[in-house]
Amino acid sequence: MSNQRILIKYGGNAMINPDLQDEIAKQIYKLQQSGFEVIMVHGGGPFINKALEKAAIQSHFVDGLRVTEQLAFSEIQKALIGEVNANLISTLTKNQLKAVGLSGKDAGMVKAKKYRHLTAEGKEVDLGLVGEITDIDTELLDTLCKAGYVPVVACIADGADGQSYNINADTFAGKLAAAVNADQFIVLTDVDGLFLNYPDPSSIIFQLNEAQVNEHMGSTIKGGMIPKIKSCVLALQEGVNKSIILNGTKPEQITSYAVDGKQVGTTLTLN
Repeated sequence: MSNQRILIKYGGNAMINPDLQDEIAKQIYKLQQSGFEVIMVHGGGPFINKALEKAAIQSHFVDGLRVTEQLAFSEIQKALIGEVNANLISTLTKNQLKAVGLSGKDAGMVKAKKYRHLTAEGKEVDLGLVGEITDIDTELLDTLCKAGYVPVVACIADGADGQSYNINADTFAGKLAAAVNADQFIVLTDVDGLFLNYPDPSSIIFQLNEAQVNEHMGSTIKGGMIPKIKSCVLALQEGVNKSIILNGTKPEQITSYAVDGKQVGTTLTLN
């Protein structure tokens, strides 16, 4: 099992509950002890909302995407790197892990450009400093993983001109999972997976291929589940072996799936 690599997209209630943070850190330690290299990517929606509110900056959204002016970006960057990332490093370190806090900026690891958003009507809307990834250099992450470190990456990156951008964390994680040749891409959320009839536990969909994703999009797959499912499919299309959505409020699911091979969560496949 040595040299297998897992990228975990960390979010949801697991990010704001200290007890769950500790439990997830313990699961990551178990993954390392089982021979896995682990990379984490995080966003920080609740922390960003709190920071903007404190700075008296109103949040505006277009098609669920946050419009990010320069003043708002400064607060977002401080929240993601100075609060979320730093606190996560402390939790992981406390649980015997050699964690390293990073963002896409470090060593020019992730390059981005301004994201051009088109509405359903085809109209372009300026979202400000929202970016999309253009290039990823994995040398730093490869070096850290091989040395036994856990890189923890915030979804901020610079453009070729040095302009910084905020990038959707799910998309960032999916692209990074593919770039680092992850064997497994795990997305943590607040539910046990995708349900045909939520919250009926008997209706959980354990396996979903790309064609079925298209059939369920907008009906079974809706709201916050949309970017998560899309990031899983994106990772698969770009070469990741397995993508899965697990319940971050049940941290034991991480090793149940990755180490013990139990059927939990919703696994995405291409066909």
